[in-house]
Amino acid sequence: MKKLFALSLAVLALLSFDAKACTRVVYKGPNGNIITARSMDWKDEIAANIWVFPRGLSRSGEVGPQSVQWKSKYGSVIASAWDIATTDGLNEKGLVANVLWLVESNYPKFDPAGQKKGLTISAWAQYVLDNYATVAEAVNDLKDEPFVLVSDYIPGTQKFTTLHLSLSDASGDNAIFEYIDGKLVIHHSPKYTVMTNSPTFGDQLALNNYWAGIPGTVMLPGTNRAADRFVRASYYINAIPQTEDTRTSVASVFSVIRNCSVPFGISSESEPNISSTRWRSVADQKNKVYYFETALTPNTFWVDLKKFDLSENAKTMKLDLTNHATFSGLSNDNFKESKPFTFVGI
Repeated sequence: MKKLFALSLAVLALLSFDAKACTRVVYKGPNGNIITARSMDWKDEIAANIWVFPRGLSRSGEVGPQSVQWKSKYGSVIASAWDIATTDGLNEKGLVANVLWLVESNYPKFDPAGQKKGLTISAWAQYVLDNYATVAEAVNDLKDEPFVLVSDYIPGTQKFTTLHLSLSDASGDNAIFEYIDGKLVIHHSPKYTVMTNSPTFGDQLALNNYWAGIPGTVMLPGTNRAADRFVRASYYINAIPQTEDTRTSVASVFSVIRNCSVPFGISSESEPNISSTRWRSVADQKNKVYYFETALTPNTFWVDLKKFDLSENAKTMKLDLTNHATFSGLSNDNFKESKPFTFVGI
């Protein structure tokens, strides 16, 4: 009885944890039908544009002379934030990267005059999309920490950037990367199909284990808190139809990520970190199609990555979403050539 009481207290503590919103979930259907969805939840308007990057782009870690340098091995389609960071994307090999807020993040100290190379956190997701084809490949390389991840305040604010990174690939493998107390923690398993914000991923798993014993058709936690969204996403992603039909599976995954979204305009004086969903993306990793919708436009549109020229020296292309530009259906033809944005650094 005492153990049950202690467990109940722990669950209540996790449910009351105040955290930035965002949800990421991975669907696994038959015949390699892998789909990753995420919601982007933020208190204020977050300016997103969609970019297509070819192979062979020269990149910099943007932290001074000790910046890591690389050339993109793979082309990708990504969503940017304010055209200073990659928040979400899909590369031509079917690898998906998503960054979400994690207030517990604490990164190693970076010495600009030291020997260790550095990478700005705004390019973390892009570095992975540029360099890796699979989750296992990324884990095997990044576990040795080839660079120091360098964070800073969001420009124009007093908010220090604290993120964790999720990866999924076309085989259905998954990994979560978190920096806790200055140390990299990697959770790597095909089972890790859901991620939200706080608490840390290990605690999210413990909370979900508690709810797994309660039938989802009887009761599910229904608030906007990260812990509740984790439980709902975990239940619904396994409850929707298992099908290789793309139209049905994409619609089903969209329904799950919408269920885990925060209604537009929601705010709370007592819980300022619960934020409205600004946009959602759904990445079809088998067919290399990237779907996108925003809260302030009425339509969902998509990008077929296979129909772009991703060869080295090909053009960088941009779909400008400013002023609530509205697109519908396949939108490849609406992209315009554009100079790649520069990742914000220090």
